[in-house]
Amino acid sequence: MRRILTLLLATAVAATLMTGMSLATTPDRSSALSGADFDPGNIISDAVFFNSGAMNEAQVQNFLNSMIGSCSNGNCLNVKTLTTTTRGGDAMCGAYQGAAAEPVSRIIVKVSQACGINPQVLLVTLQKEQSLISGATARAPSTARLDRAMGFACPDTANGGCDPSFAGVYNQLYKAAWQFKRYANPAGTSNYFTWFRPGITANVQYNPNAACGTKAVTIRNQATANLYYYTPYTPNAAALSNLNGGGDGCSAFGNRNFWVYFNNWFGSTNAPAQPIGSYEYASGGVGTVTVAGWALDRASSASIPVHVYVGPASTAIPTTFARSDVAAQYPTLGAAHGFAATVDAAPGTWQVCLYALGVQSGNNAMLGCKTVTVLDPSPVGSVEAVRPAPGGVQVAGWAFDFDTPNPIPVHVYVDGVGKAISADLPRSDIGRVYPQQGPNHGFAQVFAASPGVHTVCVYGINAGAKGATKAFPCSTVTVPPHEPIGAVDGITTSAGAINLSGWALDGDVADAIPVHVYVDGVGQAFTADQARSDIGRIYPAYGTGHGFAMSIPAKAGAHEVCVYAINRGPGSHTLMTCRTVTVTNTAPVGSAEVVRGVADGVQVAGWTFDPDSPKTSIPVHVYLGSVATVITADQARSDIARVFPEAGAAHGFSTVVPATSGPQKVCVYALDTAGGYNPSLSCSTVTVP
Repeated sequence: MRRILTLLLATAVAATLMTGMSLATTPDRSSALSGADFDPGNIISDAVFFNSGAMNEAQVQNFLNSMIGSCSNGNCLNVKTLTTTTRGGDAMCGAYQGAAAEPVSRIIVKVSQACGINPQVLLVTLQKEQSLISGATARAPSTARLDRAMGFACPDTANGGCDPSFAGVYNQLYKAAWQFKRYANPAGTSNYFTWFRPGITANVQYNPNAACGTKAVTIRNQATANLYYYTPYTPNAAALSNLNGGGDGCSAFGNRNFWVYFNNWFGSTNAPAQPIGSYEYASGGVGTVTVAGWALDRASSASIPVHVYVGPASTAIPTTFARSDVAAQYPTLGAAHGFAATVDAAPGTWQVCLYALGVQSGNNAMLGCKTVTVLDPSPVGSVEAVRPAPGGVQVAGWAFDFDTPNPIPVHVYVDGVGKAISADLPRSDIGRVYPQQGPNHGFAQVFAASPGVHTVCVYGINAGAKGATKAFPCSTVTVPPHEPIGAVDGITTSAGAINLSGWALDGDVADAIPVHVYVDGVGQAFTADQARSDIGRIYPAYGTGHGFAMSIPAKAGAHEVCVYAINRGPGSHTLMTCRTVTVTNTAPVGSAEVVRGVADGVQVAGWTFDPDSPKTSIPVHVYLGSVATVITADQARSDIARVFPEAGAAHGFSTVVPATSGPQKVCVYALDTAGGYNPSLSCSTVTVP
C-alpha cells in the first residue's frame, strides 16, 4: 500500500515540465494564438478532453505521417510497431486486448477507447513530454525517450529519472490515460486527488522553485484539473507573452505548450457539448449488422443522424423511433431519438462503431464499438479432396448456406461436363462448429473419368435471396491408366538371394494387386500390399498398401530377373523391369530340428553351415519376439560330417532360451559369413508351460 501511495504522489506531480525551456517545436499556427486567450482555469473542456472518438486509427496514422515525415532510425512513432500485453478493465479503463506488431496509431486509438481519453490529448502529451510528434527528435527518437514517452512516473523530484516498470510507449500511453481517469476519484477508488478538484480556487505554482510564487486559479472542469495534477504549474506572464519561445527564470511551459499544440494541431480546446446516447445492441446476421440504441443533442429537440461504421464502411441511420424512457429523462427534447436499423455488411468479424452527429459542424460523439460476426450470405464450405480413385475422380468436402439449414446443391464439373449432387452427407465436425445448421452438409462422390489429366471445378449453389453461387478453386487431377503402374525401386543381390523392392497399383481397383517375379524364367507370385506412405500421399483414394519387398533364393552366378504388375481390370499386365543380376555367394544351409516349449523356456536345436566357408562354425540368432539370443553352431554332429564331408562335424547347436509361460513366437536365423543373406531356419509359435 505504501508503494501505491508513493506512486500516486509521484504521478500527481509527474510529467516533464522543461522549466526554463522554450516550446520544443513551433506549431504552424502559433502566431494565430495570443497568450491573452489562455484561461488557466479552463485550459481544455471536458467535452474535448474525454472525446475518445475524435480520431480513428487511419486518422492518427495520417497525422503521424504528416508530422514526422521520413524516419531516420526506425524508432519514429509513425513506423514503429510494438507487441502489447492484454490488460483487464478496472474503475479507470476498460480491458485492452494485446496483440503482436501493433502500430503506435492503433495503440493510441485502443487506449483512447479503453480509457475514454481523446487521442488528440495523447498525441499532444507525447510532443509536450518528449517531442515525439514534430521536429528533429521525432524523426530519430532515442530508446530512452520512447521509454518515458508520456512522462508518466517521471516526477520532477527524480531529476529526470523514471520508474522503469512503466517504461515503453505502450505502458506510458496506457498508464498516462489511466492516470487521467484516476484523478477524478471514480467509484471504487479512494478520494485521494482533491487539491485541484473542479470548483475550488487553488494556488498553483509558476515553477518548481517555490520562490517564484503562485497564481490563484479557479479550476472550472475535470480536464483542466487533470492537466494540473499531471503538470502542477501554470505559465507566468513571461511564458504567455512569447508562445514560440521561452520566458524568464520563473517560467514553466508544460501546460502552456499543451494548450498551444492542441490549438494549432486540432483546433480549439473548448468545444460545444457533444451529443449523448446509448449503444445498446449489435448483432451480426447473414450479410447484415443490426444495431439499436438512442442518441440526441441537448442543443436541439431535432432527431440527429447516427453513423454506423462496420470496419471502414459507414452507413447513416436516423434516430426517429419514439423512446419514452429518453423523453422521461429529457422532457424538453421529446421522444424521437431512438434507432434500430439493419445495414448490409461484408462477411467476417467486425468492430461496429457508432457516432452521433451533433447539430453543429464537427460536434460529434462516439457512442462506442461492439464486435460482431457477419455471416456470408453466399454458400460457404470447402473442397477437401479432388483425387484419382477407382473409376475416375473422387470429389469430397462440405458446403451449406446460412440462409437455410437444409442441404444445398453442389455442381461438379469434370472437363466442363457438370453433374449436380446434394451436400447432404453427415458431417459431425461441421455440426459441432455450426450447430444452427446441423450436420448434414457433406459430399463425397466418384465421377467417371478416363485415364489422363482432368480439370475439376466445384460450385456451391446459393439458396437465399442474398449472395451468389460459390465457386471453389478448380483443381487438376491425373487419373491412372487401366494398366497397372508402379516401379521397381531396387534389385540387389546378397549371399544366395536376389532382393527386390518397389510398388504397384491398378487404377481400376483400390485393393493390393499381385506382382510376379521371374528368375531365369521361373516365376513366383507376391502381393504388393506393404505400407508405402509416399504412394498413399500421391494416390490417397487407394491407400498406402501397395508396396513390396521380397527376397528370392538364388545360386551364385548371373540371373535374369523380370518383374510384372498383374492387371485386375481392363488392360494388360505391366512389365516393370527385366534385367540381369549376379549373385556372388551362397546362403547358409541348415535346419532347426527342435523348436518346442519346455519348463521356463524354449528349446532350440539343429545344425547349419555356410557353403562359402564350410569349416567355419557360424552364428545362429534365436528371436523370441523382437529379442535375439546369439549362439554358435559349433557342437559336434557326425551325421552332418557324413553327409557334408567338406564341412566337418562342428555345426550343431542346442540351447534353451529363457521365456515366460504362454505362447511365444520363435524365429531361428543362420548368419552368412560374408554378411549376405541370412536364411530363416524356422519361424513358429510355441507354448511355454
